[in-house]
Amino acid sequence: MTASTQAYEQLTRDLTVGRYAPGTRLPGERDLAGLLGVSRATLRLALSRLESEGVLQRSAQRGWFVPTQVLGEPPSTLQSFTEMARARGLRPTARVMVQEVRPASLDEAAKLRIAPAAPVLQIDRLRGMDGTPVCYDVVILPALALQDSDLTDKSLYDELRERCGIEVHRSAYTLVAESADTELARLLGITAGAPVLVGDEVAYTADGTPVLIGHNKYRGDAYRFEADLFRVSSRA
Repeated sequence: MTASTQAYEQLTRDLTVGRYAPGTRLPGERDLAGLLGVSRATLRLALSRLESEGVLQRSAQRGWFVPTQVLGEPPSTLQSFTEMARARGLRPTARVMVQEVRPASLDEAAKLRIAPAAPVLQIDRLRGMDGTPVCYDVVILPALALQDSDLTDKSLYDELRERCGIEVHRSAYTLVAESADTELARLLGITAGAPVLVGDEVAYTADGTPVLIGHNKYRGDAYRFEADLFRVSSRA
């Protein structure tokens, strides 16, 4: 067995038993090589192997990290944030930052199919998993829905179904990458300029009635978007 394989297997055991928890940084390469009794060149072979397997992540400035558990909906399946967390055995949290009724913008009114300047409810929440901030979530919906609800640590989808009889059936979703500004970085516990994934959606009932507009900013290291893509058949 080569020295790099031995280092790889020892690191794998350490990660399996939780010596290095998700979201933590490994010791520096010099210290880690000393702990494992190998050269830094040999250590890097083992670390690169673990990186290729998705077990470790490398930052050019900060070293090697154990990635946090990545969220993601199954391909072509619409799940709420709460459902994604619970499916992974994690505790979802939601801290309400803003909850106010205001006039709809022209764009919001068009998407929700309501009159311009009609009242809408805006709810901003900081969403987390087992106490770790993961997403800053902004939702806009007609003001009569959930106006008096306390959505702390609650599922918006569940509240719409149970309190309003509204069932979200599908979502038109777009996703882009951005860099976190100073305030978002502070809320999500990341460095300013770190990557975030920004999702914009309009959710609908089964009959095509728009229910809500969502604007979600996820930590780039904590969310993965998956989709099934199909080619449209054509005839030459």
